[in-house]
Amino acid sequence: MQKHAIEIYSLHVDCKVTSRFAHTVVTSKIVNRANESREATFEVELPKTAFITNFSMSIDGKVYPGIIKEKASAQKEYDTAVLRGQSAGLVKITGRKLEQFHMSVSIAAASKVTFELTYEELLKRQLGKFELLIKVRPRQLVKHFQIDVHIFEPQGIRFLETDSTFMTNELTEALTKVQNETKAHILFKPTVDQQKINPELDETLLNGDFVVRYDVKRGATAGDIQIVNGYFVHYFAPHEMPVFPKNVIFLIDRSGSMAGRKIEQTKAALLKILQDLRPEDHFSFITFNSRVAEWRSSLLQATAENMANAAGFVQTLSASGGTDINRALLTAVSVLDKAKRLPKSSVSMIILLTDGQPTSGESNVEVIQENIQKAVNGKYALFCLGFGFDVSYKFLEKMALSNGGIARRIYENADAALQLQGFYQEVATPILRKIEMQYPENAIEGLTKNNFKLFFEGSEIIVAKLKDKKGILSGTVLLMVSFLPLQHASDLTLKEEANVKEKEQVFQNQSYIFGNFIERLWAYLTIQQLLEKSISAQAEDQKTLEAQALELSLRYSFVTPLTSMVVTKPADQQQTELANKPTEAGKWGIEHIPGTAKGFCTFLCTLQQKNECRGGKHAVARSLTCALSTYPLTQKTSSPEPQHPLVPVF
Repeated sequence: MQKHAIEIYSLHVDCKVTSRFAHTVVTSKIVNRANESREATFEVELPKTAFITNFSMSIDGKVYPGIIKEKASAQKEYDTAVLRGQSAGLVKITGRKLEQFHMSVSIAAASKVTFELTYEELLKRQLGKFELLIKVRPRQLVKHFQIDVHIFEPQGIRFLETDSTFMTNELTEALTKVQNETKAHILFKPTVDQQKINPELDETLLNGDFVVRYDVKRGATAGDIQIVNGYFVHYFAPHEMPVFPKNVIFLIDRSGSMAGRKIEQTKAALLKILQDLRPEDHFSFITFNSRVAEWRSSLLQATAENMANAAGFVQTLSASGGTDINRALLTAVSVLDKAKRLPKSSVSMIILLTDGQPTSGESNVEVIQENIQKAVNGKYALFCLGFGFDVSYKFLEKMALSNGGIARRIYENADAALQLQGFYQEVATPILRKIEMQYPENAIEGLTKNNFKLFFEGSEIIVAKLKDKKGILSGTVLLMVSFLPLQHASDLTLKEEANVKEKEQVFQNQSYIFGNFIERLWAYLTIQQLLEKSISAQAEDQKTLEAQALELSLRYSFVTPLTSMVVTKPADQQQTELANKPTEAGKWGIEHIPGTAKGFCTFLCTLQQKNECRGGKHAVARSLTCALSTYPLTQKTSSPEPQHPLVPVF
């Protein structure tokens, strides 16, 4: 085996999933086998939905921890270090499902360093499955490589599967699964020989995704309640229920920027989606550029004849002109308002697909948001799909969240048509609406969101509550849970009784439990919901919501969009690093650009166009001056390649 100057001799991923909440620790041990100091790099790609909770480096027995602070305070500390020429920005890069954590440190000859990163995430159920994604890319053969995934689900594990983009027959032999009613352990521990591309080359096969998918058993009840130390979480995912007929308008951008690959992928997706419509559904298309065109003046039932005509129409779509989003959306709302002979118990929704910003008609995004919210008035759900990175995602996200829907970015890759189809499948089967989760009035302190407009088959509702200081949720008290109303053919109320003492015993002496996981799950979910709510809130309310989210982020040590992690390095090196969590709304690329002997400077580039962004016009070099024109910044796509091809990466 060829020896690298900087060698990863141990790499361990330890993940404990307890009731959907995943706690992952990545530990990398690196040795410098050179006769001089070398730079060791630690890179981890982690899920976008995860919050980093801890990071540390251990060098020569001394530990250098990461400290999570309020963003402005951390930035001030970072800027001060920059002025001394001692720092480099530590940034995570957005991808489709992943973002990147990066840390480099110089280690002396024959010395070792241990990196340890911890992150947590609540696994989201989509299309009937929970998915745990672990990115694997050590970039060299590793003597001690191991992935441990422990799962504990008190409801029982209904099915469990693993998948990988790099698995071979030899590597399959390194994978073991042990499972019983409520627990599972997945171990992936390949030898050095099993990791090799072939026996002659010291190159690793480990480059890609390692995925665990599973679901839990469910009874015909009002869900499952779990309690630890007075904190409770309630999981609700009914199954085998009738599906609501839906009335859906597909609102398709056909402006000039959609020409070529984008419009062809959109057409391919729409043709597939048409095949998934149910006979009781109603649908129509509205296309727009500088002008708005209705395919039909009203919605049509999804009969074989109507779908055949629709498929013919989709084939004719072409792209040119500007983008009048305001008039297109108002037209869609008007069509639904005027629709007649629609099923009485049906769900109406608008699915908007656009790749740009409003350039025709009303172009003020705040006016458009106000117009649409007033027109929709809670009657319909608006889903906004932003195609590519030129789109104003923040605008679409606020508009969707203000109107009972969600926004999603569609990445401009070869599988964009599958992404569009996949999103549609998530919202294609509404089975409940106007859901309200009710709990004892004297025990609702700190409750997360408990009202939901729509529930789609294959998803899950989660409600959590913080610890009850009054002792209401303790001892042998019965907890009553009801749902009002689960409107289907008629209103429906379900109740669930939970003996707190019995529920708490479930989690006693379980080796898979990490700390007070329900408390952390409650904090994680509350932070996410506060941040989401702030997107569509008024300015004053937005400040209050963000302040609450910040307080929880600091209390539970989460790196969120409101906090940063400051990492202190040895005094003889660049001394301060800064980790920020990027948001989906960002449209930026990142390069680490060699500077003077004082270190590196990091530039964030907001890209309004597909062209290269060259320093000076868009780049921000906080408190430093460099010869920017020599180092162009290029736009990053959905899966940016690391800029350090010769260093170990995980």
